[in-house]
Amino acid sequence: MMPDADPRLTGTRPYLGVGWAFPLRPVGGRLAYVAYEDDVEQAVEIILRTSPGERVMKPSFGAGLDSFLFAGNSPVTHRRVEGAVRQALLNDEPRITVERVTARAGDGDPNLMEIEVDYVVRRSNAFYNRVYPFYLNEAD
Repeated sequence: MMPDADPRLTGTRPYLGVGWAFPLRPVGGRLAYVAYEDDVEQAVEIILRTSPGERVMKPSFGAGLDSFLFAGNSPVTHRRVEGAVRQALLNDEPRITVERVTARAGDGDPNLMEIEVDYVVRRSNAFYNRVYPFYLNEAD
């Protein structure tokens, strides 16, 4: 190991990277960090939470789920959301292979859409399944 090497980037999976934990929060007076697969998982969530235009230096970044607010929780909306999420992940997260994106109505709440994302982290070949809850309307 080189004496000047950053200790966060040493180990068996440095190619997956290290980044600030999301949401940003101080721990002991410093920002918390996440590494490797945890960094990838948080990046997927950031993509789902971001709308194009929010990032000045990368205006196309994000899935744009806010554009589906107040849409019907219908199969047509589900397919449109699946397409938007898949395209955003393909464009914005090169460390993963998107296996499947499925949107469906949530159980018991007509305003809830569950977006399920199956992906593989390319370098480690680790499979992940993430279910992201998205509310189309305000709760009653």
